[in-house]
Amino acid sequence: MTQTSENVTWLTQEAYNQLKAELEHLSGPARVEIAKKIEAAREEGDLRENGGYHAAKEEQGKQELRVRQLTQLLEKAKVGEAPADNGTVAPGMVVTVAFDGDESDTETFLLASREYASGDISTYSPQSPLGAGVNGKKIGEDAEYELPNGRTAMVRILEAKPYQS
Repeated sequence: MTQTSENVTWLTQEAYNQLKAELEHLSGPARVEIAKKIEAAREEGDLRENGGYHAAKEEQGKQELRVRQLTQLLEKAKVGEAPADNGTVAPGMVVTVAFDGDESDTETFLLASREYASGDISTYSPQSPLGAGVNGKKIGEDAEYELPNGRTAMVRILEAKPYQS
């Protein structure tokens, strides 16, 4: 799905279309809607003690931040193919790992840019310690990565499949 290098974010066509649609919604109908909320709250009177006005302005700020993030992301985006289903971990794959070789202690996650995160599955960036450790490994191989405390940990790759939304 996504792979971020220093200057380019790789997206599948599906991911690009999804982010582009979000940007169009936030830039168009959502902007009009928030402007109406602000105007309605402004008509209520004293803005210093108007909770609805302040909430709407905060919502507007968050929305505009997301518009800027999406604009920057899509300006640098390149559309590419989904990763091959060949058992090698790559961005855009759902990966299952076992911690310290213990097959009962596993985690499944999407290896992708945070912009493509969904509530359905945890997302790890290819630049994160775990993401960088597993990237390029094959099913059955061990991967080492650095923990926040400076120690290293080991995982075994159990499964790697292209993400299907």
